[in-house]
Amino acid sequence: MKLLPAAQVKPNEVLAQPIYSDNGQVLLQAGVTLTERLLSRLNNKGITYIYVEDKRTEDIEVTSPLNPQTRVEAMQTIKEQFQVAAEVPNKNPMFNRDVSPAWNQAFGNVVEKVMEDLQNSEEALSLLSDAFAYDSYIFTHSLNVTMYTLRLAMAHGYNRQELRAIGMGAILHDIGKMQLKPEVLHKTGKLDDHEFEHIKKHPEMGFLMLKDQPNISLLTAHCAYQHHERLNGSGYPRGIAEEAIHPYAKILAVADVFDAVTSNRVYRKAMLPHEGMEILYAGVGELFDDRLVDTFSRIIALYPNGMMVTLTDGREAVVVSQNGEMTSRPNVRVLTDEASRSLDTPYDLNLLENPSILIQASAPVG
Repeated sequence: MKLLPAAQVKPNEVLAQPIYSDNGQVLLQAGVTLTERLLSRLNNKGITYIYVEDKRTEDIEVTSPLNPQTRVEAMQTIKEQFQVAAEVPNKNPMFNRDVSPAWNQAFGNVVEKVMEDLQNSEEALSLLSDAFAYDSYIFTHSLNVTMYTLRLAMAHGYNRQELRAIGMGAILHDIGKMQLKPEVLHKTGKLDDHEFEHIKKHPEMGFLMLKDQPNISLLTAHCAYQHHERLNGSGYPRGIAEEAIHPYAKILAVADVFDAVTSNRVYRKAMLPHEGMEILYAGVGELFDDRLVDTFSRIIALYPNGMMVTLTDGREAVVVSQNGEMTSRPNVRVLTDEASRSLDTPYDLNLLENPSILIQASAPVG
């Protein structure tokens, strides 16, 4: 199979991986021939990348970091409990008493299951393999950031109790957005200055919502409060600098930005993983902790299995598998020669063993 941007998939291609709704229902089964009408529906549902069948790459394996049931339960919990936050004003004196036990148990269960799935997965993390249609960016983003945050924290040796607190902070980091004006939060066009200032209130709103809940850690509340702060003091809402930012929030900042730029939005196309990493690298030392960014680059599949790429010598290839933490040097299957002529017999090439050959760009191959 090969991975293509949904916009570049042509009619009559055959779907290689099923596509699900966020409640776990199969929208399209693997093996379905894609028509213009089906491709249009997938685009409307926000599907950005699709695996399609290709005889030259039919042996490529793609695995999701989460068990499908874990993902379905996580999304249901996030949607249900975030809706509570939208409907119950945090100034209500009964708010904390009413929701705290439910949130602690519901989100705690999700974090535990996500941790277990991630600990059982040795592959570099890639979410492009997960073809799920969602009805709200904030729900998807909350789960994705939780996965990225936990995997990064695991790589830095945090213990289980710490991971749970970090995971709770990640899954609830944007809970304050549920208190924003819906017309601003869901605006499809560019925000004006006044609207952006309103959006920038969500970290403090989330902090105020979480800080007094007896069963929610104060560190979890500070993750919501500080995830937009930056090392050089240029972040918000308080503009605090490196030493004042909690380590958990520094981890969350990396995960939050990466998922934001690699997710499809109405006003912007999603970047590919290696492009998202370039954004993080550009902010090293000024915005993001250099050790965290370096670690993140080694746990993320910069070039996911099935992705079509162009090598520096002009040959076109597809990523077959990863090489551990050397995520920029995967194993590839070469499909063309240097002049882009298709090969009768494609062959595999280990980029780790060929240091003079680099991936120049991601490039869909016909």
